[in-house]
Amino acid sequence: MTTAFGSALKDWRRRRRLSQLELALRAGTTQRHVSFMESGRSVPGRGMVVRVAESLQLPLRERNALLLTAGYAPTYPETDVTDPALRPVLDALEKLLEGHEPYPAIVVDRFGDLVAANKAADLLTEGAAPELLEPPVNVLRLALHPRGMARRIVNFDDWARHVLERPRQELAKAPHPRHEELLAELAGYLPGPPELDGEHLGFAVPLVLDTARGRMRLLTAITTFATAVDVTVSELRLETFLPADAATAEALAA
Repeated sequence: MTTAFGSALKDWRRRRRLSQLELALRAGTTQRHVSFMESGRSVPGRGMVVRVAESLQLPLRERNALLLTAGYAPTYPETDVTDPALRPVLDALEKLLEGHEPYPAIVVDRFGDLVAANKAADLLTEGAAPELLEPPVNVLRLALHPRGMARRIVNFDDWARHVLERPRQELAKAPHPRHEELLAELAGYLPGPPELDGEHLGFAVPLVLDTARGRMRLLTAITTFATAVDVTVSELRLETFLPADAATAEALAA
């Protein structure tokens, strides 16, 4: 009889589009063993569950969930962002944010909720409706909401497609109701269906933003913490905005 672990393993394997043999080779076991684990004929040890989760490249949160389905306690801690234990991490991130000035930089969680920002990030919140700036501030909503940044984004259609990619990717990696709700909400701010075409530039889309300091062209870079062993830290994103041309660099420096 298929177990909860067996069902979860098969589901993740199919999501990753791997055959049983491919997963077996990655995890250092046999196709027969993978088949037995999925069917419930074999009960995996804790180490095997961890190896399979790593081979499937699961986020830490999902690795914990897979361990639970196999009857084991979670391996990776999940520390609240307000816990003093994470203060050294947040202090280090704040140093990075300060070091990025005079360019905007923010830290967000897996849902796009703002965790920290530098002083230059006021470029992004400029003129936004007060209710959008009430904690927790969701930067994805702020970017596309008609009373947020949307009215100042010159290339809104292209930028909106770019922004929608984040919740789509998160939904594909680890389905969660909030990602589904957020994606539906954000798509509703677009004037039409977010269909891709040959002109779509993907991750290379610049943000062309009208500000009180003139029109800015910005590129974004996202840093994740792949070696983190805490669920909360592993889900943080450091998003930095860089000038895409000399005029923007000069305006921000001034």
